[in-house]
Amino acid sequence: MNSATDALKASVIEYCSIIGADPLLVQGAGGNISWKDGDTLWVKASGTWLAEAAEKDIFVAVDLPIILAAIEKGDFSVAPKLRGESALRPSIETLLHALMPHRVVIHLHAIEVLAHLVRVSWQKDFQSLVNTHPNWVTAVYNKPGAELAEAVSLALQNTTNANVVFLQNHGIVIGGADLDEVDQILKIVIDALRTPSCQYCFKQPSVMSLNIDGQTTYHPVSDQAVHQLATEADLFSRLESNWALYPDHVVFLGDFAHTYADEETLQRELRGSANLPELIFIQGLGVFTKSGFSTAKLVQLRCYYDILVRQHEEHGINALTAQQIGELLNWDAEKYRMGMSNKLSDADL
Repeated sequence: MNSATDALKASVIEYCSIIGADPLLVQGAGGNISWKDGDTLWVKASGTWLAEAAEKDIFVAVDLPIILAAIEKGDFSVAPKLRGESALRPSIETLLHALMPHRVVIHLHAIEVLAHLVRVSWQKDFQSLVNTHPNWVTAVYNKPGAELAEAVSLALQNTTNANVVFLQNHGIVIGGADLDEVDQILKIVIDALRTPSCQYCFKQPSVMSLNIDGQTTYHPVSDQAVHQLATEADLFSRLESNWALYPDHVVFLGDFAHTYADEETLQRELRGSANLPELIFIQGLGVFTKSGFSTAKLVQLRCYYDILVRQHEEHGINALTAQQIGELLNWDAEKYRMGMSNKLSDADL
């Protein structure tokens, strides 16, 4: 790499460390960033955390012309080819980065944006709240990877100079000539879409542990705000109807919420069970997890909470369908990413 490319990489690493530390922008292994250096696309590796960019080598180099040639032929199943050797895999969203013509591309699950993207009214929201600068397009929900890349490619064909793509029930993609442009656009969009959070009182769970069959112990989650998912009636009611809202939530936390009306119901339903859930919600009491519940899962749980508290009574929600959920849970690429994320995030605990 030349000096200019070296400087860009250093800036990207610094930027990743900054946004990776902000849970309203990045949640664990979620989100990715890339930059183009001639025929090479540098992209975040699957399962790695943006927050760890300064401490770990989280980027891999792939052959850009091979991807672009395949996309030109309508082949979105092309596998990115690594340049050099690495034990890491390129991001699931590598094609998404490649097809954006900008030198720097960032894809985030920013809370203020995602809070709109899960609503029935999401497209109307953007039309009324986001002006024509930046130039943006939308894509309806598609499974991450090849299907999403194809949908975004089609959306970009219908406009010129678009540098923002809003992805239903997923996130935002921003392209720019450099990091400054990308960051400026991100701030404009977030300011335009900011939603006041519903205000609830914090409530410490009255029990410090729950024991099932004298063997498995559940402990309250350390994030006090998250307990409101169980202690606030309106949030608890959404757990069943509005659980599967976006890919990362499903991949890390499963296809449905394990909810219980009270501790007695919990004991009755789980007693003797050979497959106890990792995460449980007890109405009026709190949110509890088994030992070993990973940091990667905890940050996704907080993300879900941050999305729900931005939904008001008038907001209808679009949850993922059973078919869409099944596609995510039975996908080897996502199993790999979750495994890598859990391993990397808990390595230093």
